[in-house]
Amino acid sequence: METKPRILVVDDEPDVREMIDEYLAAHGFIVVLAGGAADARTILKETDVDLALLDVNMPGEDGFSLARHIREHGDCGIIMLTAASSVVDRIVGLEIGADDYIAKPFDPRELLARIRSVLRRLCNAPPDTKPQMSPPGRQVPFGRCVLDLDARRLTSLDGADVPITAMEFDLLKALAERPNRTLTRDQLLDLAHNRDGDPFDRSIDIRIARIRRKVEEDPAKPEAIKTIRGAGYMFVPASRRSG
Repeated sequence: METKPRILVVDDEPDVREMIDEYLAAHGFIVVLAGGAADARTILKETDVDLALLDVNMPGEDGFSLARHIREHGDCGIIMLTAASSVVDRIVGLEIGADDYIAKPFDPRELLARIRSVLRRLCNAPPDTKPQMSPPGRQVPFGRCVLDLDARRLTSLDGADVPITAMEFDLLKALAERPNRTLTRDQLLDLAHNRDGDPFDRSIDIRIARIRRKVEEDPAKPEAIKTIRGAGYMFVPASRRSG
Protein backbone atom coordinates (compact mmCIF):
# COMPACT_ATOMS: atom_id res chain seq x y z
CA MET A 1 0.00 0.00 0.00
CA GLU A 2 1.41 3.37 -1.03
CA THR A 3 2.25 5.71 1.85
CA LYS A 4 0.61 9.11 1.74
CA PRO A 5 3.05 12.06 1.76
CA ARG A 6 3.20 13.85 5.10
CA ILE A 7 3.14 17.66 4.96
CA LEU A 8 4.06 19.92 7.88
CA VAL A 9 2.25 23.27 7.74
CA VAL A 10 3.72 26.01 9.94
CA ASP A 11 1.71 29.24 10.06
CA ASP A 12 0.58 31.43 12.95
CA GLU A 13 -2.80 32.17 11.31
CA PRO A 14 -5.40 29.53 12.30
CA ASP A 15 -7.60 30.25 9.27
CA VAL A 16 -4.71 29.65 6.89
CA ARG A 17 -3.73 26.41 8.64
CA GLU A 18 -7.32 25.15 8.54
CA MET A 19 -7.75 25.99 4.85
CA ILE A 20 -4.49 24.26 3.87
CA ASP A 21 -5.28 21.29 6.10
CA GLU A 22 -8.72 20.69 4.56
CA TYR A 23 -7.53 21.16 0.98
CA LEU A 24 -4.44 18.96 1.19
CA ALA A 25 -6.23 16.24 3.17
CA ALA A 26 -8.91 16.15 0.46
CA HIS A 27 -6.15 15.50 -2.08
CA GLY A 28 -4.61 12.54 -0.28
CA PHE A 29 -1.98 14.08 2.00
CA ILE A 30 -1.38 13.58 5.69
CA VAL A 31 -1.21 17.07 7.18
CA VAL A 32 0.50 18.02 10.45
CA LEU A 33 -0.14 21.53 11.77
CA ALA A 34 2.03 23.85 13.85
CA GLY A 35 1.22 27.38 14.98
CA GLY A 36 4.86 28.41 15.19
CA ALA A 37 8.48 27.34 14.98
CA ALA A 38 8.65 25.95 18.53
CA ASP A 39 5.75 23.57 17.87
CA ALA A 40 7.29 22.63 14.51
CA ARG A 41 10.64 21.75 16.09
CA THR A 42 8.88 19.45 18.55
CA ILE A 43 6.94 17.77 15.75
CA LEU A 44 10.08 17.29 13.67
CA LYS A 45 11.81 15.52 16.56
CA GLU A 46 8.98 12.99 16.74
CA THR A 47 7.71 12.71 13.15
CA ASP A 48 9.27 12.35 9.71
CA VAL A 49 7.76 14.68 7.12
CA ASP A 50 8.14 14.72 3.35
CA LEU A 51 7.70 18.47 2.95
CA ALA A 52 7.47 21.52 5.21
CA LEU A 53 5.35 24.52 4.25
CA LEU A 54 6.70 27.48 6.22
CA ASP A 55 5.28 30.96 6.66
CA VAL A 56 8.10 33.51 6.63
CA ASN A 57 6.55 36.11 8.94
CA MET A 58 5.73 34.53 12.29
CA PRO A 59 6.08 35.92 15.80
CA GLY A 60 9.17 34.70 17.60
CA GLU A 61 11.33 32.50 15.40
CA ASP A 62 10.59 33.26 11.76
CA GLY A 63 10.29 30.86 8.84
CA PHE A 64 13.83 31.53 7.61
CA SER A 65 15.38 30.40 10.89
CA LEU A 66 13.18 27.30 10.95
CA ALA A 67 14.04 26.50 7.31
CA ARG A 68 17.73 26.74 8.12
CA HIS A 69 17.25 24.34 11.05
CA ILE A 70 15.32 21.87 8.87
CA ARG A 71 17.90 22.00 6.09
CA GLU A 72 20.75 21.40 8.56
CA HIS A 73 19.05 18.39 10.14
CA GLY A 74 17.09 16.75 7.33
CA ASP A 75 16.37 16.51 3.63
CA CYS A 76 12.61 17.07 3.38
CA GLY A 77 11.23 19.50 0.84
CA ILE A 78 10.71 23.12 1.90
CA ILE A 79 8.28 25.64 0.43
CA MET A 80 8.22 29.16 1.85
CA LEU A 81 5.06 31.27 2.12
CA THR A 82 6.17 34.83 1.39
CA ALA A 83 4.65 38.28 1.21
CA ALA A 84 3.21 38.91 -2.26
CA SER A 85 5.66 41.67 -3.20
CA SER A 86 8.77 40.57 -1.29
CA VAL A 87 11.56 39.64 -3.68
CA VAL A 88 13.93 39.72 -0.70
CA ASP A 89 11.97 36.94 1.03
CA ARG A 90 12.27 34.77 -2.07
CA ILE A 91 16.01 35.34 -2.40
CA VAL A 92 16.72 34.65 1.28
CA GLY A 93 14.61 31.50 1.21
CA LEU A 94 16.40 30.14 -1.83
CA GLU A 95 19.80 30.94 -0.34
CA ILE A 96 18.88 28.99 2.79
CA GLY A 97 17.95 26.01 0.62
CA ALA A 98 14.19 26.19 0.17
CA ASP A 99 12.93 24.23 -2.84
CA ASP A 100 10.27 26.73 -3.82
CA TYR A 101 8.17 29.65 -2.61
CA ILE A 102 4.62 30.85 -3.07
CA ALA A 103 3.27 34.34 -2.40
CA LYS A 104 0.34 35.08 -0.11
CA PRO A 105 -2.53 35.22 -0.82
CA PHE A 106 -2.40 32.12 -2.99
CA ASP A 107 -4.80 29.86 -4.84
CA PRO A 108 -4.88 26.42 -3.15
CA ARG A 109 -4.64 24.81 -6.59
CA GLU A 110 -1.29 26.54 -7.19
CA LEU A 111 -0.07 25.47 -3.76
CA LEU A 112 -1.02 21.88 -4.55
CA ALA A 113 0.84 22.04 -7.87
CA ARG A 114 3.97 23.43 -6.18
CA ILE A 115 3.87 20.74 -3.50
CA ARG A 116 3.49 17.96 -6.07
CA SER A 117 6.33 19.40 -8.15
CA VAL A 118 8.74 19.45 -5.19
CA LEU A 119 7.71 15.94 -4.13
CA ARG A 120 8.31 14.65 -7.67
CA ARG A 121 11.84 16.02 -7.56
CA LEU A 122 12.39 14.41 -4.17
CA CYS A 123 10.81 11.03 -4.94
CA ASN A 124 13.98 9.57 -6.47
CA ALA A 125 16.28 10.80 -3.71
CA PRO A 126 18.01 7.91 -1.90
CA PRO A 127 17.37 7.11 1.78
CA ASP A 128 20.01 7.77 4.40
CA THR A 129 21.75 4.47 3.71
CA LYS A 130 24.92 3.66 1.84
CA PRO A 131 23.95 3.05 -1.81
CA GLN A 132 25.49 0.57 -4.19
CA MET A 133 28.33 1.84 -6.33
CA SER A 134 27.25 3.26 -9.67
CA PRO A 135 28.65 2.05 -12.99
CA PRO A 136 31.75 3.84 -14.31
CA GLY A 137 30.93 7.05 -16.11
CA ARG A 138 27.94 7.85 -13.90
CA GLN A 139 30.09 9.45 -11.22
CA VAL A 140 31.17 12.90 -12.36
CA PRO A 141 33.99 14.84 -10.66
CA PHE A 142 32.59 18.28 -9.90
CA GLY A 143 35.15 20.66 -8.44
CA ARG A 144 36.06 19.36 -4.99
CA CYS A 145 33.12 16.92 -5.05
CA VAL A 146 31.79 13.93 -7.00
CA LEU A 147 28.26 13.83 -8.38
CA ASP A 148 26.71 10.34 -8.48
CA LEU A 149 24.00 10.53 -11.15
CA ASP A 150 22.41 7.18 -10.33
CA ALA A 151 22.34 7.45 -6.54
CA ARG A 152 21.48 11.19 -6.70
CA ARG A 153 24.27 12.01 -4.26
CA LEU A 154 26.96 14.64 -4.00
CA THR A 155 30.00 13.60 -1.99
CA SER A 156 33.31 15.15 -1.08
CA LEU A 157 36.46 13.56 -2.46
CA ASP A 158 36.84 11.54 0.76
CA GLY A 159 33.33 10.09 0.34
CA ALA A 160 31.41 12.20 2.87
CA ASP A 161 27.90 13.22 1.86
CA VAL A 162 27.42 16.86 0.88
CA PRO A 163 23.77 17.86 1.51
CA ILE A 164 21.93 19.16 -1.55
CA THR A 165 18.30 19.84 -2.35
CA ALA A 166 16.44 18.05 -5.13
CA MET A 167 16.57 21.18 -7.30
CA GLU A 168 20.33 21.54 -6.72
CA PHE A 169 20.88 17.94 -7.80
CA ASP A 170 18.78 18.47 -10.93
CA LEU A 171 20.82 21.56 -11.83
CA LEU A 172 24.12 19.72 -11.32
CA LYS A 173 22.83 16.79 -13.38
CA ALA A 174 21.77 19.11 -16.22
CA LEU A 175 25.23 20.69 -16.26
CA ALA A 176 27.11 17.40 -15.87
CA GLU A 177 25.30 15.81 -18.82
CA ARG A 178 26.15 18.78 -21.06
CA PRO A 179 29.84 19.58 -20.38
CA ASN A 180 31.53 22.52 -22.14
CA ARG A 181 28.15 23.75 -23.34
CA THR A 182 26.55 27.06 -22.38
CA LEU A 183 23.11 26.62 -20.86
CA THR A 184 20.85 29.64 -20.51
CA ARG A 185 18.85 30.28 -17.36
CA ASP A 186 15.65 29.34 -19.19
CA GLN A 187 17.21 26.04 -20.32
CA LEU A 188 18.33 25.26 -16.79
CA LEU A 189 14.87 26.04 -15.40
CA ASP A 190 13.38 23.66 -17.95
CA LEU A 191 15.98 20.90 -17.51
CA ALA A 192 15.67 21.04 -13.72
CA HIS A 193 11.89 20.61 -13.98
CA ASN A 194 11.19 23.97 -12.40
CA ARG A 195 8.27 26.16 -13.42
CA ASP A 196 8.65 28.46 -16.42
CA GLY A 197 11.24 31.14 -15.89
CA ASP A 198 10.43 34.75 -15.18
CA PRO A 199 12.87 37.31 -16.68
CA PHE A 200 13.20 38.84 -13.22
CA ASP A 201 13.44 35.51 -11.40
CA ARG A 202 16.96 35.07 -9.99
CA SER A 203 16.34 31.59 -8.63
CA ILE A 204 18.90 29.97 -10.96
CA ASP A 205 21.60 32.52 -10.07
CA ILE A 206 20.92 32.04 -6.37
CA ARG A 207 21.02 28.25 -6.59
CA ILE A 208 24.19 28.26 -8.70
CA ALA A 209 25.84 30.50 -6.08
CA ARG A 210 24.76 28.08 -3.35
CA ILE A 211 26.05 25.08 -5.33
CA ARG A 212 29.38 26.81 -5.93
CA ARG A 213 29.88 27.20 -2.20
CA LYS A 214 29.67 23.40 -1.98
CA VAL A 215 31.69 22.26 -5.01
CA GLU A 216 34.21 24.97 -5.86
CA GLU A 217 37.64 25.25 -4.23
CA ASP A 218 37.18 29.03 -4.34
CA PRO A 219 33.53 30.02 -4.93
CA ALA A 220 34.64 33.58 -5.72
CA LYS A 221 36.71 32.21 -8.62
CA PRO A 222 34.64 29.28 -9.93
CA GLU A 223 36.38 26.76 -12.14
CA ALA A 224 33.82 23.94 -12.47
CA ILE A 225 30.73 26.09 -13.12
CA LYS A 226 31.67 29.04 -15.28
CA THR A 227 29.51 32.10 -15.80
CA ILE A 228 29.17 32.91 -19.48
CA ARG A 229 28.42 36.62 -19.34
CA GLY A 230 25.14 37.55 -20.94
CA ALA A 231 24.38 33.91 -21.78
CA GLY A 232 24.24 31.53 -18.80
CA TYR A 233 26.44 28.87 -17.21
CA MET A 234 28.82 26.12 -18.37
CA PHE A 235 30.21 23.04 -16.63
CA VAL A 236 33.93 22.67 -17.37
CA PRO A 237 35.29 19.21 -16.42
CA ALA A 238 38.63 19.05 -14.62
CA SER A 239 40.26 17.24 -17.56
CA ARG A 240 39.37 20.14 -19.84
CA ARG A 241 40.70 22.69 -17.37
CA SER A 242 44.02 20.90 -16.95
CA GLY A 243 44.36 20.02 -20.61
